[in-house]
Amino acid sequence: MKEKIIIEGGKKLTGVLNISGNKNSAVAVIPAAVLSGGKCIIKNLPNIKDVYHLKDLLEKLGAGVEMSDGGTMTVDGSTINSYSADSEAAKQMRASYYFIGGLLGRFKKAEAPFPGGCDIGVRPIDLHIKGFEALGARVTIEHGLIKAEAEELKGAPIYLDFASVGATINIMLAACLATGTTTIENAAKEPHVVDVANFLNAMGANVKGAGTDIIKIKGVKELKGCEHTIIPDFIEAGTYMIAAAATRGDVTLKNVIPTHVEAISAKMKEMGIEIFEYEDSVRVKCEKKPKAVNVKTLPYPGFPTDLQQPMVVLLSTADGTSIVTETVSESRFKYVDELKRMGAKIKVEDKVAVVEGAVNLMGTSVYSTDLRAGAAMVVAGLIAGGETIIGNIKHIDRGYEFLEDKLRSLGAGIRRVELD
Repeated sequence: MKEKIIIEGGKKLTGVLNISGNKNSAVAVIPAAVLSGGKCIIKNLPNIKDVYHLKDLLEKLGAGVEMSDGGTMTVDGSTINSYSADSEAAKQMRASYYFIGGLLGRFKKAEAPFPGGCDIGVRPIDLHIKGFEALGARVTIEHGLIKAEAEELKGAPIYLDFASVGATINIMLAACLATGTTTIENAAKEPHVVDVANFLNAMGANVKGAGTDIIKIKGVKELKGCEHTIIPDFIEAGTYMIAAAATRGDVTLKNVIPTHVEAISAKMKEMGIEIFEYEDSVRVKCEKKPKAVNVKTLPYPGFPTDLQQPMVVLLSTADGTSIVTETVSESRFKYVDELKRMGAKIKVEDKVAVVEGAVNLMGTSVYSTDLRAGAAMVVAGLIAGGETIIGNIKHIDRGYEFLEDKLRSLGAGIRRVELD
C-alpha cells in the first residue's frame, strides 16, 4: 500500500496560515549540534521526515536526542561516540553531508555516504572537499563513503567557484574549531546560512559576515550548548503565496520575514497580484487573471530555484506566454511532463521553459519527481478541474509540514489516502 494525495480542484484558498520553521535551516542546524559537547535546544523545527532522519543519525552517533510535539529537539552531544554517519538514513537526504563538516570539526575525523535527496541533476560536493582540504584535511572516497581526516585543522582563505549554500555551511562547521581564521569568499547569502551562523555563534563560535559574500570564522577551542529558534521557511511561504494566487484566493501568511520573500513578492506584483507586507506577515490577494512574466532563477536574493516549479504552474494560468530560465539546478524541469498530462502547454529546451498561459488544467494521476515538483503538482491539483491524484509523495513529506491540514484550513479539497 502506498500513500497518495487526492485533490478536488477549483476551490479558492482563503484565510490565515502560520508558516513553519525553515527546512533548509533545520537540516543544517541539527548536524551542526555535533560540534557541541553540551546540550543544544533547537526550537521551531518543522515536522518533516528529514528532521526525523537526522534524529536517527544523531542517535546512531551516540548523541542523546529528545523531540517534543512542539517542534523542539534537545541534542546532548556529550555522549557522541562515533565519527561515522554511515546509515540508510544518511542516504535518504542531501543534508546528511553536513555531518562531515561537523564531525570533522569536532573529532578531526568524519565518514558519511554520498548524499541522497531529490533527483534534480548533478550537484557535486567538489567545493565541500576543496574547503576541507584547504583546512588541512585529507579526503578520500571509498566504497561510496566520503572519509575526511586531519591531525589539525588550520584556518585558510577559501574561494568558492560559485556561491554554494552547502559548501558555505559545511566549511563554516569544519572551521569553527580550527586554529586561526578561515575566510570564505563568494559565500552563499541565503537566510539559512545566516541562521546556521547565528546558531554557531550561540554555541560560542566566532563567525562574522554571514549574509554577505565574505564570511570570516575565527577558530575557538570549544563549543558549548545553547538555545536556538529556527527562522521561518520562506520557501514554504512562497509556495503558499503562489497557491493563493493560482486559486484566485486571499490568504494571509503569518510568521514570515517579508524581506526573505522579496523576490517572490516583486515578481507577483509584476504579474498584477496584490501583495500586502506587514511586520511579520504577508497577504496575497488575486481576483483576476495574472499577467505573463519572465522568470530567471538566481542565488539569493534572486528568485529561488526551489519555487521555480510552483511558479510555472501559476504562469500556466496567466494571460500570455512566459519564459522561465533555470540557472541554479540541472534537470529541474523533469516535472513538466506531469503538468502536460494535466493539459499544460510548456516547451522545454535545455534550461529554458516556454509557458503558454490561459490554460485550463484537468485533474489526472501524476507523479512527484522531487520535493518542489511535488509542491507544483499540489498547486496544479488545486486549480485543475476534477480530481488529481499525486503519487510518490514521500518527497513532499520531506519538506512540507502538515501540508493537507494547512491547505484544508484554507478551504482546499485535499486528503491523503492509501491505495494499491
